[in-house]
Amino acid sequence: MDLFLYLLAAALIVGGVAGAVLPILPGIPMIFGGIWLAAAVDDYQHLGGGWLLAIGIVGAVGVALDFVSASLGAKKIGASPRALWGAGVGTTVGMFFGLPGLLLGPFLGAVAGELWSGKSVLRSAHVGISTWFGMLLGIIAKAVLSFLMLGMAALALLFS
Repeated sequence: MDLFLYLLAAALIVGGVAGAVLPILPGIPMIFGGIWLAAAVDDYQHLGGGWLLAIGIVGAVGVALDFVSASLGAKKIGASPRALWGAGVGTTVGMFFGLPGLLLGPFLGAVAGELWSGKSVLRSAHVGISTWFGMLLGIIAKAVLSFLMLGMAALALLFS
């Protein structure tokens, strides 16, 4: 049974690493779930509660960045508050439409919000592109934090 659980933990971690760059998978929660499962199967002998808490905090930061990165890109160029709300709503609604929704939702939401604020189409498109750039930076940050979580788990295993 332990072998099956370790294989499941490994599958969660591998899927989570893929999810760090593919917005369709919840990468960071999958990685954390795999690490936690492996620690539990080991009765927390090599990866204790302190390490799990630290890895969980890094993971929580990554999940938060994932949700706000598109809005931060729009905010950086001085987008209107409606565009920021639009990017957030577009990200949330886009999650329900798979990969196309996740890619287009923040962009369309930011553009719609900026248009609603009375800005020009050109300015609205600029805000939408900045939203995409923020999303790209968010994906990079999420990938870095995912590998940091794995590195912390490896460090805990090496020094236990």
